[in-house]
Amino acid sequence: MTLEKTPPSPDPSASGEAATTAEAAAEAAAKATVDAAAEATAPAEAASAAAEPPAAGPSAASLSWARRRGSVVRFWAQYRAHRAGLFGLAGLALIALLALLAPLLVGSDVASVTDAPGTALEKPSGEFPLGTDQFGRSLLGLLIWGSRVSLTVGLLAAALSVAIGTLVGVVAGHYGGWFATVVMRITDWFLVMPTLVLAIVLATVMSRSIWTVILAIGVTSWPTTARLVRAQTIAVESRPYIERARALGGGHRHIMTRHVLPNVMPLVLAQTTLGISSAILTEATLAFLGLGDPVIISWGGMLQDAREAGAVSSGHWWYLAPPGIAIAFVALAFTLCGRAVEAVLNPKLGVSR
Repeated sequence: MTLEKTPPSPDPSASGEAATTAEAAAEAAAKATVDAAAEATAPAEAASAAAEPPAAGPSAASLSWARRRGSVVRFWAQYRAHRAGLFGLAGLALIALLALLAPLLVGSDVASVTDAPGTALEKPSGEFPLGTDQFGRSLLGLLIWGSRVSLTVGLLAAALSVAIGTLVGVVAGHYGGWFATVVMRITDWFLVMPTLVLAIVLATVMSRSIWTVILAIGVTSWPTTARLVRAQTIAVESRPYIERARALGGGHRHIMTRHVLPNVMPLVLAQTTLGISSAILTEATLAFLGLGDPVIISWGGMLQDAREAGAVSSGHWWYLAPPGIAIAFVALAFTLCGRAVEAVLNPKLGVSR
């Protein structure tokens, strides 16, 4: 009898261990392949990243303009809270619009004496709402045309005065010493002298023109601005960042133009708006005294013509009232705007709204 030998059955646990070992080996091989590919592509990715330019951020100019726009928005938001300032600004906008549109509204021949549309010294009527002057010209047309000269003289004379005062104040406050003493003594001499008297002297010795009036007002009304700007300059230069600027090598010009001047500009702006009304009043006074340009039409010149025509003694009130009211209105409007600007830039003043 022959006995057959059967082969042993496979062990399930052994086959499971073999399968697990094979799977682990396959995973290890795949991971090694992925790591090798990553190592191979890493230099290329680093090179491409180095070749790409960095993301561009906002430039210094854009940041500066953004800050300026923000300052303007905040200034306007605070200015709108002053009702008197808004009233003055609306009045100035109306006068400026009439001055710009004067050639279209009244024409350039409004000052013509030979082609006057009416008779002498007519009372206000439908044809002439403000009456006529001694030559028969429409006072309304003369008033609108005269606003161009009065506003031009006021703006240019105030700009000249503030420019001189700012330059003298910043230089004297920055350098100090004997130089500042000499400059401020000269400033005090101009300050104690009557501005109108000096303007009359200059307007008398120079040729009679609109530029003479502007120069006479500008070079005689700067001392107040100079003293204010000098005091503000001294206060600014005592701050720590000015010392740091000097330590970093900043020169006199750099400190005055980049650090001092921007900090005194709010004061200069407020002083300019307040000085325009004074310049308009001074121009009207010089023209009323006969020291203005006799060829051009201004509100002060209209008052001078009314005085020469005897409007005061004869009771022709419509000849005197319009230019006088216009001068007072514009001076008041600039004063209200100046006080509002001053209150916004320096809230410690406590200017009422």
